[in-house]
Amino acid sequence: MADSVSLTRSEVAAMIDHTLLAPEATSADVTALVAEARELGVYAVCVSPAMLPVRAPGVVVATVAGFPSGKHHSLIKGAEARLAVDQGAAEVDMVIDIGAAVAGDYAAVLADIIVVREAIDQRAVLKVIIESAALTDEAIVEVCRAAEQAGADFVKTSTGFHPAGGATPHAVQLMAQTVGNRLGIKASGGIRTAEAAADLITAGATRLGLSRTRTVLDGFPE
Repeated sequence: MADSVSLTRSEVAAMIDHTLLAPEATSADVTALVAEARELGVYAVCVSPAMLPVRAPGVVVATVAGFPSGKHHSLIKGAEARLAVDQGAAEVDMVIDIGAAVAGDYAAVLADIIVVREAIDQRAVLKVIIESAALTDEAIVEVCRAAEQAGADFVKTSTGFHPAGGATPHAVQLMAQTVGNRLGIKASGGIRTAEAAADLITAGATRLGLSRTRTVLDGFPE
């Protein structure tokens, strides 16, 4: 039983993006994802842009851009995000140019995010995936500052595909300290238990990206 935070199952469910980004995902898998999302009472489903449009009454539809490497031209990320929003996505999780962040070129990171923000305007929530496990603490702080300056709505730890790893309480706490309550904090990548989810929420996460949603929620009290 998760006890790091005093949250109920339904309260945690309302923070979750129920996620299916596997490259082998089928339309039938997405239909099943939406059905499970509605059953579990989660906030959103997050699917690959090629799976849009998705009919999900009562559930927010999110997607990704520049995923998972971030090594796409900014204009491609922007076009991908704009098309996704045109097809019904209410939230877009974009991946930064991680190499630019590693190199300390935060101006390039800023410019990349601005292109996507301008491409979707304010028609959708923009979450910025920083791949925190691949960055130093200094880079995490600077990239979060760039995301805020560019007009993002959230900063997000991870794609869940990087070999360096996923979300950690340390990274989430650092991100939360940097952006305060001005931006949301989404933790994702490697969250497999209620205890891990609770630790990330305690550290400052306001949204969770999960693929093992039912297992995690089963660890919280009704």
